[in-house]
Amino acid sequence: MSKVLAVDPGEVRIGIAISDETGTLARPLTILRHVSRSDDARRIVELAQQAEAGAIVVGLPLDAQGEVGPKARSALRLVEALRAICQMPVIPWDESFSSQKAAEIRIQAGVRRRTRAKPIDDLAAAVILQDYLDRQQAGGELA
Repeated sequence: MSKVLAVDPGEVRIGIAISDETGTLARPLTILRHVSRSDDARRIVELAQQAEAGAIVVGLPLDAQGEVGPKARSALRLVEALRAICQMPVIPWDESFSSQKAAEIRIQAGVRRRTRAKPIDDLAAAVILQDYLDRQQAGGELA
């Protein structure tokens, strides 16, 4: 398995994470500032190519009922923009509660209150990616 790049799309910031070469561990990579869908897609593909990733996983923020709402539709438009400009697989992945999990991870790591205000979008992307990698390792069905 090759590396996998993950994207936590947001209205202001886009979290990016990358896996190791074995596809078992995810780590935060960077945070991009949202500009436009086409520019965001171009920058994401560039990062994936630089990291020698073989696939891109995009967090899909489903609503509380597991349905596609406005935020998920926006993420799906990013998926389509990525697919239009790159040859590697682009996989939408349920990101439910990834930001809350990322915040919990920061708290459990003993991060002080004043640093909790720092954006955690890259950590949220790593949570999404780790879920994807774990599910793939377990032989779970992929989106």
